[in-house]
Amino acid sequence: MLSIPSRPGRTCDGWSRRELMRVGGLSLLGLSLPDLLQLEARANPAAHSAPAKITPKAKQVVMIFLQGGPSHIDIWDPKPNAPLNIRGEFKPIPTSVDGVQVSETMPMMAKAMDKVTLVRSMSYTPVGLFNHTAAMYQMMTGWAPDKVSPSGQLEPPSPRDFPHMGCHIGRMLPPQGSMLPFVEMPRPLQESSVIGKGGAAGFLGKAHDPYRLYQDPNAEVTLEDLSLRPEVSADRFKDRFELLKGINGSMEDLEKAVSSYALTEYYEKAYDLVLSGKARDAFDLEREKDAMRERYGRHTFGQSLLMARRLIEAGTRFVQVNWPSVANGDPETTAWDTHASNFGPLKNLHCPKLDRALSGFIEDMDARGLLKDTLVVCTGEFGRSPKLGVSTSGNTNSPDGRDHWPYCYSAVIAGAGTRRGYQYGASDATASAPADKALHPVDLVATIYHSLGIDPRQEVLNDLKQPRALVEGTPALGLFA
Repeated sequence: MLSIPSRPGRTCDGWSRRELMRVGGLSLLGLSLPDLLQLEARANPAAHSAPAKITPKAKQVVMIFLQGGPSHIDIWDPKPNAPLNIRGEFKPIPTSVDGVQVSETMPMMAKAMDKVTLVRSMSYTPVGLFNHTAAMYQMMTGWAPDKVSPSGQLEPPSPRDFPHMGCHIGRMLPPQGSMLPFVEMPRPLQESSVIGKGGAAGFLGKAHDPYRLYQDPNAEVTLEDLSLRPEVSADRFKDRFELLKGINGSMEDLEKAVSSYALTEYYEKAYDLVLSGKARDAFDLEREKDAMRERYGRHTFGQSLLMARRLIEAGTRFVQVNWPSVANGDPETTAWDTHASNFGPLKNLHCPKLDRALSGFIEDMDARGLLKDTLVVCTGEFGRSPKLGVSTSGNTNSPDGRDHWPYCYSAVIAGAGTRRGYQYGASDATASAPADKALHPVDLVATIYHSLGIDPRQEVLNDLKQPRALVEGTPALGLFA
């Protein structure tokens, strides 16, 4: 189990969500969690409605992010008629959608393709550094990194960063009841020593940061953050709560004088979050049958997706499941970053896990009716070079390795009114460039906002009180039925 501790305490931009949610260390007469909720509400303008012609169907979003850049040509977009040094070792297989083939490494997803849209025309041309961090920043925030920093964003997270879309969504559409608005697991995205760039609330403030699990869902999960201290019983906690209500109710003048510390609806939310057990239960995979856990796959990625389904059922607004790797890591163990070795890791490690987990998740969500109002997006920061053994980003590649390739790659989208059994866009004969309906990552982010009824053109104020659009892109309406 990996744990990356954050710096405790208060920073110049406020308390982090994780610090304020260490409920085991809270006293009810302290104000940390309620203050957090009140801070969120003060910074939470009503969600702007999308134009009348838009009929949003999504209520929740699951972002499945395959960190490192999975090879589109070896997974989703095979080219059997291309030369050997392009088509690679894998053969195509038919799917449940007529005329659509995928790689032989994805037999279970081949059967589930009638439930999803396969996008084969994701594309952008990088400006600035040609790296993972820049690409991930763009996909998470909807802003091209060169518009933010001349370096292309190989930099640590900053309070001036553009917010992750999940932070905006959690702020504008807070969940009903006592649930966390945005959960990221099992850990933040990372390239080298840069951790979590573009994955936090940035200029919105730390109150809107995601709740990060920092644990392996395939192992025993502990949730002190959402639990009472052992010596504080639920009854004792309730008694303190009632006492505080009585004190505030009998001290109207004092309450007015210190209104920011008075008992408000934010105490109620904090109280419910701790005592209802709803959030804790959503993280408890022991409540699932063994057969269901096996269907998703008994590994970190599979169990993360199962946990994501439970969080969606419980009411979390945005869940992000990251492939548990580090960009520029070892492809023989975790990373999709297959410079040194492409076919062995895909065949023996990556694709079997992805195939079982993603197909299990899609089928389970569909069977439970959750796809009706949940948008699911599965993608990476870019694809891999169609030609083997070449350098496209300055990296060294083995003869069977593939380098970074943002000019054309694939994504899988499902739910919330998107088309079922549909291919959106197409690539050319070598999967090098879109031949039809090119879809920029910022347009995909705009589409996510659109699906929720949030107008992606609306403006928010950054840390300097300057107006900035939520996202640069335009929704791809052709993805919807």
